[in-house]
Amino acid sequence: MTDFLQQIVNGLTLGSLYALIAVGYTVVYGIVQLINFAHGEVFMIGAFGALATWTVLFKGQTGLWVLPVMVLGAVAVSVLTAVVMERIAYRPLRGAPRLAPLITAIGISVFLQEAVRLFYPGAKSKLSFPEIQVVTGPGLSFGGLNIQRAAVFTVGALVLSAALLWFFVNRTRLGQGMQAVSQDPDTAQLMGINVNRIIVIAFALGAALAAIGGVAQGLLNSNIDFRMGFLAGLKAFTAAVLGGIGNIQGAIVGGLTLGIAESMATQFIPGQFGGSAWKDVWAFVLLILVLVFRPQGLLGARVVDRA
Repeated sequence: MTDFLQQIVNGLTLGSLYALIAVGYTVVYGIVQLINFAHGEVFMIGAFGALATWTVLFKGQTGLWVLPVMVLGAVAVSVLTAVVMERIAYRPLRGAPRLAPLITAIGISVFLQEAVRLFYPGAKSKLSFPEIQVVTGPGLSFGGLNIQRAAVFTVGALVLSAALLWFFVNRTRLGQGMQAVSQDPDTAQLMGINVNRIIVIAFALGAALAAIGGVAQGLLNSNIDFRMGFLAGLKAFTAAVLGGIGNIQGAIVGGLTLGIAESMATQFIPGQFGGSAWKDVWAFVLLILVLVFRPQGLLGARVVDRA
């Protein structure tokens, strides 16, 4: 029983990380019907932005007060990257066939990876991520369960981010504008809503959550790598589809479901088809099974109409 509960804890941690990234996929898709395959690299750049902030401003310091500034640095770099990406690469293709922005997204993904690899000092190999007091260090033990301190940060970040996003989408004028644009952008524009502004906000929101996920990944693994965004982005996209693409709640549920499924497969599937080497395979088996019986995802695909 303890092993089962331990894998639930591990799965919730991993799933929270996937969910933070998946929300960005689903918000952008809900607004502009675009699958932004470069979103994983926005997550990666957030992690490097946090490391750069620490290196420039606080190198050698590990107090808890450093972490909020690192998160702000990560969010700033990721949001800037996403906004520039939208303006230069995606906006000119908004009326083009869907294959064009999809190929563009893959090209941007490769470009961002190579840019970080070539221009960030030492990024050709893994870089150590700073260990911050309170949120890193020896795990916490409860009734035989071991919980990473960084896991508490990751789950807490998801809960807080989801609550703030719900409030933004449902209780602010900009959030109402997002709902209108997601349902009918042409009518929304005729009603005086600045569609371009709403789309930029959608990209910025997704990038901010991905940046927080990048910080969480660094704290969990104690290192970051310029390739970290590819697989994480692919898993987050899987989570978004699993929960229902375009559905914010679905992205969160899909991320948590995927994380728990991977942890359980790693621990409890016996023989040559189990273990960590097969967890990615079982993740996509789960996706296929869900889509076969429920093509719209667990909670149903829809436009961004509520969190």
